[in-house]
Formats: sequence, structure tokens, C-alpha cells
Amino acid sequence: MKKNNNSLLILILTVGVFGIINTEMGIIGILPSLAGHYDVSVSQAGLLVSLFALAVAISGPTMPILFSGINRKTVMMLVLGIFVISNIVSIFTTNFTVSLIARIIPAFFHPVYCALALSTASSSVAPEEAPKAVSRVVMGVSAGMIFGLPVTSFIANSGSLELALSFFAIVNILALLATILFVPSMPVKEKTSYGSQISILKYGITWLAILAVICLNSAIFGVYSYFSEYMESVTNITGQMITGMLFIFGFASITGNILAGKLLSSKKNIRAILFYPFALGITYLLLFLFGELTIPTAIIVLLFGMLMGIGNNICQYWITSAAPKAPDFANGLFLAFGNLGTTIGTSVGGLFIASMGTRYVVISAWIFLLLAAVFIALRVFKYHSRNATTN
Repeated sequence: MKKNNNSLLILILTVGVFGIINTEMGIIGILPSLAGHYDVSVSQAGLLVSLFALAVAISGPTMPILFSGINRKTVMMLVLGIFVISNIVSIFTTNFTVSLIARIIPAFFHPVYCALALSTASSSVAPEEAPKAVSRVVMGVSAGMIFGLPVTSFIANSGSLELALSFFAIVNILALLATILFVPSMPVKEKTSYGSQISILKYGITWLAILAVICLNSAIFGVYSYFSEYMESVTNITGQMITGMLFIFGFASITGNILAGKLLSSKKNIRAILFYPFALGITYLLLFLFGELTIPTAIIVLLFGMLMGIGNNICQYWITSAAPKAPDFANGLFLAFGNLGTTIGTSVGGLFIASMGTRYVVISAWIFLLLAAVFIALRVFKYHSRNATTN
């Protein structure tokens, strides 16, 4: 495939991933409006988020395998089509149960597209360029996670709830049309049996990678999930300023994705991964010490945003490099256990906030970072001397 065609393919994959992640995360910003729209409590409306995440975690290890032997373009169109239909149903229904079903069904296909997008981006370029290609697709993940919430909230507040829900559908429709028109047919040339893909779970290197990713995601999202509350209760800044900080955070995260592509493509990538938990730990220390001051917090937001973007790429690379013979399954594991880490980190962070106060949420993150550093070091010292990308 020519370079220009590669660039277009990766752009389409990035937009597709953004649309899917935006559908997942963007709804958080409009939960109170949805509760009123469906005449349910906010906690009931929260099922639109929690059940979606649960479906992703359940289907992550299995669905990418089931679709691994089918033409990749066909799979992309199928998944994007399902998301478009579910988005349209969500716009027009006034029944909460129907809306919940319309959320859960596409959630099971979420890991299929995202895992496929990551492995397709990686295989579309030379091996040494794979981390850079993957980082561009992960950029769509970061954009969906970080910009989805404030953008959707802004559209709902300045327009209407239906208009905000339409935003999800429009992005997915654009990705579907681009896939139909510009993505070439991509039949699977070498089909890997389900058994041989699942067999990667019998290797220690795979589980060390999984444990590290769970801990890293717990450390990242255990703080990020409460970041708005942290800035409000500790930094004492206004709602509009918090929104501005979150946008700065988002742009910094995109920058982090670009940096990660270069770091992971270099010969010093293992050193960068080993150092990462300590860099994030120092950032949290700065937040703990200077979080009451607005200007230092703004600088920390920039640093945290970049490190989050880098961290997303490290997590994907760390699992897929442990299982290069089963890329689709490995990316499914990354999505499933990444979501599990987010759930664990948010839950544990909430316990620290409830017992000690918002400022002390960073303590839970330090614990997870310490564990992540141990699991990363164990893999490096046990396997890297042989070959970090073989079992």
C-alpha cells in the first residue's frame, strides 16, 4: 500500500475510533439531561455508562477473535453501521429501556473495531514505523475520551439534547462513508486459529503485560476521573476555568500521543517505559504539593495530559509486543483490561476520597504506579534479555 493511501487509511481509522469512543464517553457530560429526558434518576441514567463499559470488558477478549478471519473492511462497515443505527435510535426514542438496549448492543462490537483499527494501522506500515501509526489511531481514542465529554456537554447546553446525540451519529456516519468509499478490500491472508490466539494466555510475559496495564490504567484514570472535582475543591477554580483546563489537558494528551509514537519507535523504548511510572508519580507529587495554586496546577495539567497520551500508547504497545502472533486478540486484551483498570482505579480512588478527602486521591495512584513499575521491571529483566517480543 502506498504512503498516501496509508495516511488516508490511518486517518479514517482514527476518525472511526474517535466516533466509537465519543459514543462511549461523551454521554457522561449529558447524564443529568438524559435522566430528565427519560424521567429516571441520575443513578439509573448512569447505567448508560456502566453497562456500556461492562459490555466492552466482557467482549474485549472474545469478539476480536471471532471476527479475526473476516475481511477487515467488511468488519469495519458492519461495526460502524451498528453504531450509526444505535445512535439514531437514541436520538428519537423517549423510552429508557430502548435507549439502554441501543447502547449495550454496539458496546459488544466496540472492541472489534478498536482492536482491528490498531492492528490494521500497525500492519499497514513497516515494523519500525508501527508505533507511530498506532499512536495516530490512539489519538482518536484520546480525543474521544477527553474532548467527547466537554464537546457533547457544550452542544447540549447551547443547542439541545437531541443535537448532542446527533453529534455521535454524524461522526460515525462520516467514518462509515469514508470506509465505504476509500478503504480498499482487506481480506485476511493468513488466518490464525482461535486456539493459537488464545494460547498466548499461557505465557508469563502476557500476564506481566496485562497486570502492568491494569495498574497503569488504574493510576491514570483513578486521578483523571476525579480531576474536575480536584480542581473545584482543592484548586478552587470556577466551572468555566475547569472546562478550559480540560481542553488544555486534551490538547496536551494529543501531543503526548505524537511523542509516544516517536519514543516507542526508538531504540530506547524500553527505558522510556521503565521510567514512565516514575514520571507520572512525580507529576502526582507536584499536584499534591501545589494543587491549591492555580498557575502551578495549569502547568501540571499540561504535564499530566502529555503523560496520559503517552500512557495510552505504552499500554497498547506493552500488551501487543508481548503477543505479536495474535495482534487482534492482544488489542482486545488491551481494551478489556484497560477498562478493568479504569474501573478499579476509579473505585479505589473514590474510597480514598471518601475516607481522606479529594486531595489524597493521588495516594491510590502511587500504589498502582508502584505495582506497575514492579510488573514492568519483572517483564524487562526476565524476558527482554532474550527477546521482548517473543514468547
